[in-house]
Amino acid sequence: MAESPESVDNSPVGAPVSTGRERVAADAQARGIEVDIVERPAARSLEEAAELLGIQPGDIVKTLVVKRSDDTFVFALVPGGRKIAWPKLRSVLQVNKLQLPDASVAFAATGYERGTITPFGSTTAWPVVADATIPGRRVSMGAGEHGYSLFVDADALITAFGATVADITDPE
Repeated sequence: MAESPESVDNSPVGAPVSTGRERVAADAQARGIEVDIVERPAARSLEEAAELLGIQPGDIVKTLVVKRSDDTFVFALVPGGRKIAWPKLRSVLQVNKLQLPDASVAFAATGYERGTITPFGSTTAWPVVADATIPGRRVSMGAGEHGYSLFVDADALITAFGATVADITDPE
């Protein structure tokens, strides 16, 4: 897992990428990963979101921004129906303290609002840790803008980001 973040600028010179979806698509293309970005209505629950997308709740992957005590961040990929197991994640990252930052800090760290966060196109390329239940399937996740989701092969996602795969969750 990379320890130092890199700034990400996927826009062609002189043509800034203006939307979160465009940043996501540009980053996926640069990484050679096929993603499908779909428009979707708002949902009131994980189950409703899965039904709207035609998938199982566990196939929706939340990208959580986790702050370390040194003011760096990590993306934790957590499937629907599961929650971060803090002792497990601290052990994987070999740290004593982690926290979920407030929405403004998460936005500053990624360029995305909560509910839209994805490692694709993040303004800073933070390390990615994927729960061990994610590999081997196609998943849906935030697409950089409200009202959209992206679909991606989880194995391609993990490979493209050099993600650490580990048991970091427990059932909700």
